Amino acid sequence: MAGVRHIALARTLAARAWLACLLAAALLAGAQKAFSAPPLDAGESIYQHGIAGSGEAVEASHDGGVHMSGAAAACMNCHRRSGLGTREGNSTIPPISGQYLFHARIQNPEELDIPYVDGMRANREPYTDATVARAIREGLDSEGKPLSYLMPQFALNDADMAALIGYLKRLDQRRAPGVTDTVLHFATIITPDADPVKRRGMLDVLEHYFTDKNASPLGATPPLRTSRKMMFMVNRRWELHVWELHGAPETWHEQLKQYLAQQPVFAVLSGLGGKNWAPVHDFCEQQAVPCLFPNVDVPVETDHDFYSMYFSKGVLLEAELIAKRILAADNGERKGTVKTVRQIYRAGDSGEAAAQALANALKGHGVNVSSRALAPGDRVAEALHSARGTDALVLWLRPPDIAAVAGKPPASTQVFVSGLMGGLDRTPLPANWRGATRIAYPVDLPEGRRVRVDYAFGWFAIRRIPIVDERVQADTYLACGLLAETLSHMVDAFVRDYLVERIDDMLEHRILTGYYPRLTLAPGQRYASKGGYIVRFAEPEGMRLVADSAWIVP
Repeated sequence: MAGVRHIALARTLAARAWLACLLAAALLAGAQKAFSAPPLDAGESIYQHGIAGSGEAVEASHDGGVHMSGAAAACMNCHRRSGLGTREGNSTIPPISGQYLFHARIQNPEELDIPYVDGMRANREPYTDATVARAIREGLDSEGKPLSYLMPQFALNDADMAALIGYLKRLDQRRAPGVTDTVLHFATIITPDADPVKRRGMLDVLEHYFTDKNASPLGATPPLRTSRKMMFMVNRRWELHVWELHGAPETWHEQLKQYLAQQPVFAVLSGLGGKNWAPVHDFCEQQAVPCLFPNVDVPVETDHDFYSMYFSKGVLLEAELIAKRILAADNGERKGTVKTVRQIYRAGDSGEAAAQALANALKGHGVNVSSRALAPGDRVAEALHSARGTDALVLWLRPPDIAAVAGKPPASTQVFVSGLMGGLDRTPLPANWRGATRIAYPVDLPEGRRVRVDYAFGWFAIRRIPIVDERVQADTYLACGLLAETLSHMVDAFVRDYLVERIDDMLEHRILTGYYPRLTLAPGQRYASKGGYIVRFAEPEGMRLVADSAWIVP
């Protein structure tokens, strides 16, 4: 009976893993609808998109009677973009890139000359083109044994099969850029409109983190054999390259291209932007360079890019939070009375994109939205006068402009302020505005995040790093820690796609998440924190905040 129960449990776990793969496939299918870049060849199209060389959907079936086609049948849903596999529940999806499929059988782990990856099997007969085709079509391994319950059988003709096998062989032929036997090269990117105070704070954290990382003895890294023996023995020095951009955004692509040609990097770490990060985002996507958690208030909204990861949607998330409050529903009926909204922002600042996002979110809901862009020299007081009589006022302004409303009565009975732009807990809101004003707050409350950021602030204190912007510096430290933790588990499998995939997998298990209550990245998601609060100051004086809502995920 025990054996029967074990078999039943194994099938249950496998079924759950298979459902996880199907869920990933469904999410990816939705993301891929927006994907317009043509595939390089039929092999890539089959592997990534489930589209055969003829342009028709790939068809596959599973022993449990599940039939799939198109994006749901794409190989990378389970084996991932890198081809290095993953874990689904208690099941391991093996690597299927060429060097793992065709590697000669070894008896002694010391003979292994390729990077260790979970799920790899080096003690079986190597695959050939013929046995790979059999595995894909019939679900039998290189020795003729049945593959995992999770493996579907695919209906591919000979031309498509040859293209797919050729693609698997090419997946791991290139040495990772920015990686040598002794050094891992990383860049951080700073745009011309980045805040100079935040710039210094971010670079202080990065430079000290890299110094600490390199404090251990240096030397050539020996080939790593097994996860048990060598998991934490990667011993490459980290080198940071600061890529400062200059001039107009349309020139940034060429500047970045020159930087990358002069010094290839494995990934872009942190970074700092102002209003426009899109040229940097697009460059990293085009060059397949991971861009890990830059400090930007206006990240690029996308449902199909892969290499760029953000902690949150910044002020775009704030716009969604405010819109949800304005359009608060009760049994499908609007319970709010907001019919007119006036927005004020500085032209050329991050609030411009946020104001547009809020206007788009309210469009079609019977709310009249007007906006006032302040030019250099324009006074906030004059803009407030034109906002009188509106049901809600939204200020996408920095602290000096917010402080300038002191002495003026609130221009509306409902006022919303950007927390990220205004300074979060330190938003200089005058006492007479506090009763009517709510702050969009896309991070955890101070008491909720205190334990999660204390370690970082203690680390800053020991290294005498001046705290000039708590959130930027805490986020930069968190990005560094996520990279270090991920690389330690990658052992020496330095593949850019694999780095992104491992961060995706590990993020939700991290305990210290800085300013954010939880971080997760499902397939097709690039924003790790999904929600926020609407908060208010508890008293006319002081800096204590209280939530005016539960945690909101728009």
